[in-house]
Amino acid sequence: MKLVRFFDKLEDRVRGWLSHWPIIYGFFGGVGVVLFWRGVWYTADVVYSLVAPTPEKQFLMSTSQIWDGPISIVAGAILLLMSGLFVSNFIGNEIIISGLRGEKKLTEKTEVEVRTETGAIAEIKEKLDEISARLEELEKKR
Repeated sequence: MKLVRFFDKLEDRVRGWLSHWPIIYGFFGGVGVVLFWRGVWYTADVVYSLVAPTPEKQFLMSTSQIWDGPISIVAGAILLLMSGLFVSNFIGNEIIISGLRGEKKLTEKTEVEVRTETGAIAEIKEKLDEISARLEELEKKR
């Protein structure tokens, strides 16, 4: 529990600092994503060549080559976790929010539910436009 709390506070500090430097934030996020997926890809290639060796794919690997993929995965995951981008990058905010609300996934909703939701959003937008117009009229009368 203390370890989780430590890393949670570390993430908050790193995100707080990086939020003042958006270009650096984007750079760290991009490097983290590339390292992570490079590690996944390379590890999959190594596992495949070990499981199903073919003459053109058969090569001798040193232990450093075998560990290259997992090290890239760990390095990328650390960068993404520290910057707070791991979950949002791979899952997305909308899925997390809909899960917290207990909503269905878009693919599970029926056409009627989607149309109803879209109509409700359009109705809310119309009401907001109407309220905004009334506020402007009141401000002009002052």
